[in-house]
Amino acid sequence: MAAAPIVLVDGSAYLYRAFHALPPLSTSTGEPTGAVRGVVSMLKSLIRQYPESPMAVVFDAKGKTFRDELFEQYKAHRPPMPDELRAQVAPLHECVRALGLPLLCIEGVEADDVIGTLARMATEAGRDAIISTGDKDMAQLVNEHITMVNTMKDETLDVAGVEEKFGIPPHLIIDYLALMGDSVDNIPGVPGVGQKTALALLTGMGGGLDTIYGDLERVKTLTFRGAKSMPKKLEDNREQAFLSYRLATIRTDCELPVGLDGLDIAHPDREALLSLYQRLEFKGWLNELLEGGSTGEPSPDVPAGEGDLDSGDATEDTSAMTSEQRDYRAVFEQDDFDHWIERLKRSDAFCFDLETTSLNYMDAEIVGIGLGITPGEAVYVPVAHDYLDAPDQLDRNAVLAALKPLLEDASIGKIGQNLKYDIEVLARYDIGVEGALMDTMLESYVLNSTATRHDMDSLAQAYLGHRTISFEEIAGKGAKQLTFNQVALEQAVEYACEDIDVTLRLHAHLRPRLAQEGRLAEVIDTLELPLIAVLTRMERTGVAVDTRLLGEQSRSLGERMTELERDAFELAGREFNLGSPKQLGEILFEEQKIPVIKKTPKGAPSTAEAVLEELALDYPLPKVIMEHRGLSKLKSTYTDKLPQLINATTGRIHTSYHQAVTATGRLSSSDPNLQNIPIRSDIGRRIRTAFVATPGYQLVAADYSQIELRIMAHLSGDESLLTAFTEDRDIHTATAAEVFGTSLEKVTSDQRRSAKAINFGLIYGMSAWGLARQLRVEQRDAKTWIERYFDRYPGVARYMERIRAEAAEKGYVETVFGRRLYVPEISSRNHARRQAAERTAINAPMQGTAADIIKRAMIDVDTWLRSGEFDAKMVMQVHDELIFEVRREQVEAFKAEVVTRMQGAGQLDVSLIVEAGHGDNWEEAH
Repeated sequence: MAAAPIVLVDGSAYLYRAFHALPPLSTSTGEPTGAVRGVVSMLKSLIRQYPESPMAVVFDAKGKTFRDELFEQYKAHRPPMPDELRAQVAPLHECVRALGLPLLCIEGVEADDVIGTLARMATEAGRDAIISTGDKDMAQLVNEHITMVNTMKDETLDVAGVEEKFGIPPHLIIDYLALMGDSVDNIPGVPGVGQKTALALLTGMGGGLDTIYGDLERVKTLTFRGAKSMPKKLEDNREQAFLSYRLATIRTDCELPVGLDGLDIAHPDREALLSLYQRLEFKGWLNELLEGGSTGEPSPDVPAGEGDLDSGDATEDTSAMTSEQRDYRAVFEQDDFDHWIERLKRSDAFCFDLETTSLNYMDAEIVGIGLGITPGEAVYVPVAHDYLDAPDQLDRNAVLAALKPLLEDASIGKIGQNLKYDIEVLARYDIGVEGALMDTMLESYVLNSTATRHDMDSLAQAYLGHRTISFEEIAGKGAKQLTFNQVALEQAVEYACEDIDVTLRLHAHLRPRLAQEGRLAEVIDTLELPLIAVLTRMERTGVAVDTRLLGEQSRSLGERMTELERDAFELAGREFNLGSPKQLGEILFEEQKIPVIKKTPKGAPSTAEAVLEELALDYPLPKVIMEHRGLSKLKSTYTDKLPQLINATTGRIHTSYHQAVTATGRLSSSDPNLQNIPIRSDIGRRIRTAFVATPGYQLVAADYSQIELRIMAHLSGDESLLTAFTEDRDIHTATAAEVFGTSLEKVTSDQRRSAKAINFGLIYGMSAWGLARQLRVEQRDAKTWIERYFDRYPGVARYMERIRAEAAEKGYVETVFGRRLYVPEISSRNHARRQAAERTAINAPMQGTAADIIKRAMIDVDTWLRSGEFDAKMVMQVHDELIFEVRREQVEAFKAEVVTRMQGAGQLDVSLIVEAGHGDNWEEAH
């Protein structure tokens, strides 16, 4: 039996990557811990994966190395280590030692060279080596005995893997780095040679620097852009290229004070880990130790839901997804299926998951059904795998007929991941899902909306420490990707049963945590889960659009874009590609000498939208470009695309609403994204005219008026603000009168406009600089207005101060109804990050409460609509607005009733106001 591989961990690379890639965490005393936790989590994963392997964790030591002697500017551009990261180095070293892993930090030698030398020693001793790192430079060390593993990306690179990822074999990686340089380490490379050119040179010449410089004339014959002028560039920078080669080369012959005998398998020091986990407030790992668990198992160490690469309870039911604990199989026989039907009948709740031919519920066909009751056991019932030589399967109609009474049984709960999709597909088969719903996607989302993505793969990794089988692994990817009916059953069974098992384990892990965290159980039970059925009905109803009108709008937009293109050419003095950031940057910043206000990460002047928006205030060309970009986006996203989204069967558009995307609880939508249609521009309003009612009906749009400002009045308790709303004053006029010291009657339109900007700007944390920029006034004036605002509305100032303090203390803020939003950077030592977190903390309770209110309204209105009192259906939800299709003669009565119901969706210290309109299209109704 071959000896276990030696594992060499690039601790420095992981420390930086964990710091920048994972959410920042800190203890109750403010000590940052996020990077420590991320690296320790990865080390624990490696220990589990290679339990018999000798290991070492290698860090860079302070001081100069031989590369600094070769090139004085080596790493000169690197910024100093952030204070928040520096403070985590010592605790991480303590954790590494407490885990029983050798820690190497050798003066005068970089971590890369230590790892390279030890890897070479290992192969000479007949051992394979695993280099665990995310640093691309290490790919040069890969050979048939040395493999590179990136734990953060779950990526393993052998020789073939390096060639597939980089386009060249490992032995050319140094030449690759030497040619294009490395901005991180300030390796100069050859000016004008980037990634694509470096690859073209290496592959075209069939060798490295020696080959290239041995025949520079041949470079001219290569087919990449700029090949003819490349030999001169290479010749002019010959010395720099070979210097870069030496700088990029990882040494494998360093004299080290330690050899392979200094490496060892992990021997954790339990007492030291107890002390560290307690100090760093890694509660899950601490509890695990106290309960006698293994130090290598994952567990939760962060506030509810703040999982990362390797968190989750180490309990029997929710982790340890080992093959010994799984009973996965397919059901082909009727007797076996009947037995499962009887088991499901006797259960309080069961988990189900459909495997289908499409992600679009409107045309998805059921291929098979996964079923399970308890973690560890799952079956897959295939009904429509139709590839060549597929085995006989049970009849789909018979299977669904047997499941229908169970799925529609209100006394049996239903567990799933993203149940809305499955419910919508089943509706096409005349099956309505009833009973208490339990959705792990929503459980994770309510627990912590920002800690992780809420798809199954991410949740399994975050909470169970388990890497699921991806769809691409069984179906391939790209144009040749199989649909599920073409997937071999041997693979389909494992994939489908794992989905059931993981969902059951996630539910067993997440649901109890919701009950322990404030009012989160109430949020999911009264808002998110009841909303599933509401959204399924609304999506399946869809909305009609006028394709003829959209066609006219597309032509009109195209004509205007052509005009803008001509204007842009005239302003630039030449033709150029308006969609090319490079060409636009050359014209703006080199030819027209417009000041550079922001640069890209690579140092080029930025032409991003925010930059152009600011430049458009003073320069004509950016203004033209901005208008052109805006029209192009509307044309491609809406007027061109909407007709393509019309369902052939219903003749309507069926958008998809998403509950688990935004941080604040607001719904989002896609195909089409209804939330992004501009409401203040003429073209946005014209697009709304294309959303129409069917003959005999009209659209009714009911919109909450100034809901976030009303929520601000409620949360702050400011007497002046409450009075203004109670007396039904125009809030912007009232604010203008307060700020500008005049009577309500004398407020000018400009003053009201400024007051409106202040009202909405402050709830989004706008600074005096931001307000001045928006209103185009002096910053001192904006500062004066904000100060007057807080003088007149002191309750608002107190609320903002209070919410900042509460967020810093708890790490989260809450809506009126108990939804939480975590703000992990609220205690950041980085001023910009902390300020951004404070702005989020101030605004999130308002946005989140507004989201909760409209969800409450949707649930109540949907129940009312199903009573049949009106011939009406809810067809869209956009921000604070609900849109209905209503029988024409019932419109007025419907409006009165829906306004009353929506206004009653939340009890605040000020009344909620809903304004409703109607018309033959959305714009008329709005």
